Amino acid sequence: MMAVPNGSIPILLLALMLCWVVPSGQEAAQVHLRLAGPRGPAGEGRLEVLYQGRWGTVCDDGFDFHAATVACRQLGYTAAITWTHSATYGQGEGPIWMDNVRCGGSEGSLAECTHNGWGTSDCNHGEDAGVVCSGQHLPDGPPEVTTSGHLGKVSGLSLEEVRLKPILARAKLSMPVMEGAVEVKHNGRWRQVCDAGWTRNNSRVVCGMLGFPREKQVNISFYRKLWNMKLKDLNSSLKTLSQKNSFWVHRVQCQGVEPHLGWCPMQVAPLDPHQHACPRGMHAIVSCLPAPASQKDKGKGKDKSKTSLGKVLPVRLRAGTHAGEGRVEVLRHGQWGTVCDKQWDLAAASVVCRQLGYGTAKQALVGAQMGQGLGPIHLSEVQCTGHERSLGECRFRDAEQSRCQHEADAAVRCHMPHMDFQSQVRLAGGRSPEEGVVEVLVPVQGQLQWGAVCGAQWGLNEAMVVCRQLGLGFASHALQETWYWAGSPDATQVVMSGVRCAGTELALQQCQHHGPVHCPSGGGRFSAGVTCTAHTPDLVMNAQLVQETAYLEDRPLELLYCAHEERCLSGSADHMQWPYGYRRLLRFSSQIHNLGRADFRPRMGRHAWTWHQCHRHFHSIEVFTHYDLLTLNGSKVAEGHKASFCLEDTNCPEGLQRRFACANFGEQGVSVGCWDTYRHDIDCQWIDITDVPPGSYTFQVVVNPKHEVAESDFSNNVMRCQCKYDGQRIWMHGCHTSDAYGADVVSDLERRERLANNLV
Repeated sequence: MMAVPNGSIPILLLALMLCWVVPSGQEAAQVHLRLAGPRGPAGEGRLEVLYQGRWGTVCDDGFDFHAATVACRQLGYTAAITWTHSATYGQGEGPIWMDNVRCGGSEGSLAECTHNGWGTSDCNHGEDAGVVCSGQHLPDGPPEVTTSGHLGKVSGLSLEEVRLKPILARAKLSMPVMEGAVEVKHNGRWRQVCDAGWTRNNSRVVCGMLGFPREKQVNISFYRKLWNMKLKDLNSSLKTLSQKNSFWVHRVQCQGVEPHLGWCPMQVAPLDPHQHACPRGMHAIVSCLPAPASQKDKGKGKDKSKTSLGKVLPVRLRAGTHAGEGRVEVLRHGQWGTVCDKQWDLAAASVVCRQLGYGTAKQALVGAQMGQGLGPIHLSEVQCTGHERSLGECRFRDAEQSRCQHEADAAVRCHMPHMDFQSQVRLAGGRSPEEGVVEVLVPVQGQLQWGAVCGAQWGLNEAMVVCRQLGLGFASHALQETWYWAGSPDATQVVMSGVRCAGTELALQQCQHHGPVHCPSGGGRFSAGVTCTAHTPDLVMNAQLVQETAYLEDRPLELLYCAHEERCLSGSADHMQWPYGYRRLLRFSSQIHNLGRADFRPRMGRHAWTWHQCHRHFHSIEVFTHYDLLTLNGSKVAEGHKASFCLEDTNCPEGLQRRFACANFGEQGVSVGCWDTYRHDIDCQWIDITDVPPGSYTFQVVVNPKHEVAESDFSNNVMRCQCKYDGQRIWMHGCHTSDAYGADVVSDLERRERLANNLV
């Protein structure tokens, strides 16, 4: 044992006592937080801490949802959605300031949570923690609830969650819960809300938070009778609880446009501690409408809303990872376009969400965080009060006057009703929570039972629904055979087969499937499986370029040997006297943009690409695009296809670097925001129309036709043009992607074509 000088003993004891009485979690450290990492949605990223003038990270050991909640609130957000581990948002630099963070959830700062001590960690940056927060971030933060009658701010107090506690039997059985007593979570504890002074504006805010667009009138006298009966019930604890001030939140004063109840002034205790917090009152009751009345009564002539039809701008969301989020697009002048993010805020975002039948907006996203659109930018500087029923009722400027670019496309995340779909499906046997055998909970002979899904006919549309249902984003792979994944022992029986989804359903149980299960393969290793991912690419054809570059060429057969070998000519070419004669080709250029949030990469690695000796290049995807010429009633008269022999970044916007190039057997792909161009003068960039008679046709291009590579949106993979051929010349007009125009515009184009050709 090492000897210690006598004079040093008191100093050592004092140091040990100080270490004991001041644990790390109680240090009065002033720290700031920020989110870092790759570009992504606002409110998510790697969590970084500024301590003693240096930015550092937080280790994921012991980090949990409570810690994420504290961090998000300190960052100015309403709440936490989830947290991430293993450097999901990239590895940070500098010190790892915090390890084994333990929070209760009500702390006002992450520094108040217990941890190993500043800079004391056995982690590396591969274990950096991240968070995903909800609610709009504002520099000043939300208004705080008050502990007295004064509606001022009190540090460290906030409303965390709101829920409806169902009272009636029918409300308890419904999913989602749409009617009940309002309960708020304040400093980690659930409280009831006093109905004294409760207004419909308050109800509107609560319903918006819970994912519903509107509130409805409640029969208060009926609930009052139930309340009084409970108070008289000797076996009920309600009378005792209701007399406690800690049971109540009261004097809620919302304007009806707030995105969160925490933004409304309120009190959590009376002025006088001995005064009853809710004298002669009861819990506030709220009832919500699941969808706008105009949607429910659509087509029945019952919609008497005061919204002017001239101001209704249809809206939609594109490229969102989850239901209720995405890039905002509006239908104006018959064409879909985006919204510029200048002055884009929660009020405007909430109008969009309510118009779509959701609740208020959790976030108003700027900077094309849900990907860039392609086409017109319709609106800019949108200013809403929050009471509008359509974005068209808000004040705005035409985007042309604001010089906006698609880098500034606005997006939203909306509050969605809790449907409990996530508990009805699970993944088993995968290497991570994002992959595995699909197992569903369905009724079998009157009882709910877990089981597998037959892998026959299983595809990306079905897999997309599963990933969305689990809150895991998009599907990157749909597997019909799951050899390497062992399912759960209690789910070996196949309980669902013949599944067919449109891809937009919120749960697999909503898709079409067989009545009696019919699965000849028998499940097991032939059960359906998925791999999910948070981000995917989204390919869209530049329709205008096709219209501008289309022309006819009579090409000699002697120049078409390689194209013939790759089956790029019509069948009649097989019977010609080669090399004499020619083929008439409809040529055009194609420019394919990646508007998604992940790079578009071939499904197969370079080792599996196919070598074509004649053209002397590899095909990374054998059929990358389909070209079809259709009659006006949809019958195919000619077709072509294009393999991806060179999938690369032909060009990128300013500020983005080209990363994929085909030269020297390089990696193939299309980066986010970039585009790949196939010029009109390369082989197979055509349709062989040698055998096509003169007339009017529809020219169609389908990108990624076999859905070999997952995309966030397959509805914009089809481009169509109206086409007139007189035997010598060809005219192409009205080119558009399948989702670029409103249905009435497309049908009107087709109707005029039919009339012009005496087909109607």
